[in-house]
Amino acid sequence: MTETISASLEPPRRFHFDWLWPALFRPRAAFTKIAGASGDTWLTPILILMVAALARVLAAGPIKTAAALNGPSLPSGFENFPPDQQTQFLQAQAATSGPVFVYVFPAIMAMLEVWVGWLIITGLLHLVLTLLGGRGATRAAMNVVAWASLPLAVRDLVRIGYMLYSHQLIQSPGLSGFTLTDAGALSLYLGQVLGQIDLYLFWHVALLVVGIRSGDGLPVGRVIGGVALTMLAVLLLWALPGFVLGQLSALTIIRPFFF
Repeated sequence: MTETISASLEPPRRFHFDWLWPALFRPRAAFTKIAGASGDTWLTPILILMVAALARVLAAGPIKTAAALNGPSLPSGFENFPPDQQTQFLQAQAATSGPVFVYVFPAIMAMLEVWVGWLIITGLLHLVLTLLGGRGATRAAMNVVAWASLPLAVRDLVRIGYMLYSHQLIQSPGLSGFTLTDAGALSLYLGQVLGQIDLYLFWHVALLVVGIRSGDGLPVGRVIGGVALTMLAVLLLWALPGFVLGQLSALTIIRPFFF
């Protein structure tokens, strides 16, 4: 009796590192526990995702710096630019090859990608499943989405290994290599969408389906449809920043940023 009372008074754990392997490779039992947890268990996977994202930025930094030292990539027709615009372009390239642009800004963007991506997927998925008749709690959705995102950390680790081995950045992630390079804005946007699609995304989606099925009670067809609709919306939305940056990179830089 005393042992039972002591166990009930024990504060809940903040970290659950022992759930990492089961969540990835024995998801049915793991997500039954995750979906039924009474507290917030999302901190552990979010921490893993943040560390992996920061490690990816650190691995890419020396490669970007070495590329800048070897000379900037010049736009087409650069030799026809007026001398003052050529000077301004080279100054802008030098300004954006410093540690702030190589490490600090990418690290901030990586952290935002983890947190904003998690919150967007959680909000959209919870809304879609509610419209389909689900009655799952928001806390359970936050926990499930966070743990189901662990394959994205595995993807970062694989990319880090590739960059450390080859000393090259990944030029065409996912399926982006199947798009045409000179087909205009639509091809650029499609490339951004396809660049997010790989085996790790399908692994992520599969874990979402298992996790939602473990705690929501919806028929499997509605769960798959809700997850597929949510991920399609997220892919289309998440491709916009890269598309906008790609469009801006085609413009002539008049002066360096922040100078």
